[in-house]
Amino acid sequence: MTAARAADARPARNPASGHPAALALTAGETLRYGLLGLPLAFVALPLYVLLPSHYAREFGAPLAALGAVLLAARALDALADPLIGRWVDRLHARSADAVLRFAALGALVLAGGFGLLFLPPVRGSGPLLAWGGTMLVVTSLGYSAASIAHQSWGAMLGGDDIQRSRVTGHREALALLGVLLAAVVPAVVGPAGAASLLVVLLAVACWTWWRSPRPAVQPAGHRPALVLPLREPAFRRLLLVFVVNGVASAIPASLVLFFVQDRLQAPRVLEPAFLGTYFLCAALSVPGWLALVRRIGLARTWLAGMGAAVVAFGFAIGLGPGDSIAFFAICAASGLALGTDLALPSAMLAGLIARAGHRGRLDGAYFGWWNLAAKASLALSAGLALPAVQLAGYTPGRRDDEALAALTLAYCLLPIALKLLAAGALYWNFIRSGGDA
Repeated sequence: MTAARAADARPARNPASGHPAALALTAGETLRYGLLGLPLAFVALPLYVLLPSHYAREFGAPLAALGAVLLAARALDALADPLIGRWVDRLHARSADAVLRFAALGALVLAGGFGLLFLPPVRGSGPLLAWGGTMLVVTSLGYSAASIAHQSWGAMLGGDDIQRSRVTGHREALALLGVLLAAVVPAVVGPAGAASLLVVLLAVACWTWWRSPRPAVQPAGHRPALVLPLREPAFRRLLLVFVVNGVASAIPASLVLFFVQDRLQAPRVLEPAFLGTYFLCAALSVPGWLALVRRIGLARTWLAGMGAAVVAFGFAIGLGPGDSIAFFAICAASGLALGTDLALPSAMLAGLIARAGHRGRLDGAYFGWWNLAAKASLALSAGLALPAVQLAGYTPGRRDDEALAALTLAYCLLPIALKLLAAGALYWNFIRSGGDA
């Protein structure tokens, strides 16, 4: 290790608290750290948005059975996340290089599983669903290993609200660039080309992360570290807001392509443009939201983003065939709102970890539970929304009034209701109570 890297690995301790002092990071350093967010997000869009439509339309998988498989696979994967988080904490206590090696292994598993998931060697509903469920678990476990290591590293870098929001903001802005690529690349080069590009992106991002500053850690001792985050009331309250808001965002993500194809009856060539508009506006919104954080704080800014999402989905209720231009405007508005969901919750969590005195010791455990909550939101969205719309009368390609009413209810009204619940919980627990971060 060079002298510069050794200095990065051993930041000074705060003499008042005994905890590792926060690193003062340059923009270049946060970008080198955050680059891994790009390939991780490049994977996330196909896994959580494109996969249901891909299996249903390309291979004829029934929606109810597909939803059940996705729910089971994501639930199994999510249960592993707290254990992965605890293991990451142990690796942090050993050395920064041990964490990086673990993340690289996760990235390798992720790349292999992704290709096998989208290029299944089997056909027929039963074998196809079994293969898809197995490969989804494998791919998601690799994703979890890399992302929990990456997220906990970012939280351990510390700093005030502005630096924490900048660390997460740069990471999530790069992630949104990855999403933009994922919205376009698979449609142009197909699953095989997307899998090849993923390998390159992961290799470059892991290399730049290796060159980023090293955080310091403290031994976790013999406390029950795995469950310790759940004993923090503030963490439980934040987790509740995160889950409800996550379900509200994940339901339309699971249904958007069905809405575009059957409610709007838009040409399929517009699908990447709709997704690209949504995520591009989210990426462009991050600097503005971070500027608002300086004025009103993290929680109030997140609340503003939830309100913007409610307005956007309210306008989507009245859309019908031929309303593609109006849907572009809704994609842009809801994308602007998405910027807060991506950049701010993790910054609030990093601050909570620091205030609890756990930074540098239990960051992985916190993010293990955090990722479990995120995946539970995604699992519930697919596992409940897809069977529900089928039971209500919708199947892909059906465009009668009853079917489209069920699709619109699930795509627009249900997310609005959940966003309002999340906004109420955020206001009550973190703003009205004086706990705004």
